[in-house]
Amino acid sequence: MDKYPEYKTVDEYIGFQPGEQQPALELIRQTIRTTVPDAEEVISYQMPAYKYHGMLCFFAAFKDHYSLFVSPAVREVFSKDLASFKTTKSAIHFPFNKPIPVTLIEEIIRFAAISNLEKAESKKAKKKK
Repeated sequence: MDKYPEYKTVDEYIGFQPGEQQPALELIRQTIRTTVPDAEEVISYQMPAYKYHGMLCFFAAFKDHYSLFVSPAVREVFSKDLASFKTTKSAIHFPFNKPIPVTLIEEIIRFAAISNLEKAESKKAKKKK
């Protein structure tokens, strides 16, 4: 069995995916980066990932869909908005044959960033006591 490549950058990850998937992956990437410009872009679990006061999200391409991974709590907040998508505990599946829901991704990522920031500030406040 072939070993999967070890990606060092998000550019490498996207570049390794089939050509027809690359524009959608780049769109997801740019949506995250525009929504939370201060997020740190990393590779984690061999997927593009973003950190902002903790882990913000991951995204990846699979056989028949793209997935956006967020915390289960964040996914749950958007459960009504995600009713038309297949979801798991922490993943949202966007089918290849449908447009990427940019506005929805922006809302989810913005909410996740605010949640992470609030948790970080709460931890700081507790340490000061």
